[in-house]
Amino acid sequence: MKRLRTREIKIGAAVLLALAALFFGINFLKGVNIFKASNYYYVSYTNVTGLAQSAPVTINGYKVGLVRTVEYEYDNPGHVRVEMSLDRKLQLPEGTKAALVTDLLGTASIELVMGGGPGLIPVGHSVEGLQKAGLMDAVGGELMPTVMTIAPHLDSLIVSLTKVAADPALIAAIQRLDAITRHLEGTTSKLDKSMTQLPSIVSNAGSAMANINELSANLATVSKTLAEVSADLKEMELKNTMVNINRITANLDSATAQLNSTNSSLGLLLNDPGLYNNINNSAAHLDSILIDLKRQPKRYIPPIKVF
Repeated sequence: MKRLRTREIKIGAAVLLALAALFFGINFLKGVNIFKASNYYYVSYTNVTGLAQSAPVTINGYKVGLVRTVEYEYDNPGHVRVEMSLDRKLQLPEGTKAALVTDLLGTASIELVMGGGPGLIPVGHSVEGLQKAGLMDAVGGELMPTVMTIAPHLDSLIVSLTKVAADPALIAAIQRLDAITRHLEGTTSKLDKSMTQLPSIVSNAGSAMANINELSANLATVSKTLAEVSADLKEMELKNTMVNINRITANLDSATAQLNSTNSSLGLLLNDPGLYNNINNSAAHLDSILIDLKRQPKRYIPPIKVF
């Protein structure tokens, strides 16, 4: 029996702990700190679009509280009563207003505009409500006149754009652009191939530069050698050498003149055809004598007598 009661007590305690945790969890998610003392004020609005429970209450952008409840005022038709939970340290002077502000996404919050009255608004009393134009309302109010001014021109603009789009010249230009794009793609592919061959070209250029350097060294050596030869030529007695060359040339001219003249033996030998013919005939007779000598040597050589 005691065990049953102990089990029931444990189950009841667990249920209570679960309910407490659920309560604190829900309030925590709402942003309500039940352990922190708060002051409650009320404000009435005719339109609370976008305002939800736990919405922030701010002063100059700093959060000083949150919306506790949002309830319809059945005794005051057309109005919605909002309960604000503010920090205990915050005191609202007389003339303070609660402005309902809507952001770009449509979420509403309450912004307190502090008054300058000498006294304070008692806790639990109502604060004057104020509805500010949201960001979308302000943008719409500024843009709508401009849009209405531009709207009559949109029709003519669309017609002009349609004509331009249907212009054959534009179509031909687009086709030319397509052709140019294809040519550019081909050029790019060729350039890529050329870039792949660039390392070999660079290596060949390196070997060519090495050959050029070697050739330059050889040219420097040749130039040095020519300078030495020039120096040697400067030191040589070129005048005497030229005199000897002129003398040899004169002797050669004299010999050539004698060879061409008939007053010398060599000149006669070279220029007299009769002498050439006589020599030729003599050579022919000598040849016939030698042939006959080979055939009949006894005719020319007497027999040798043996004693």
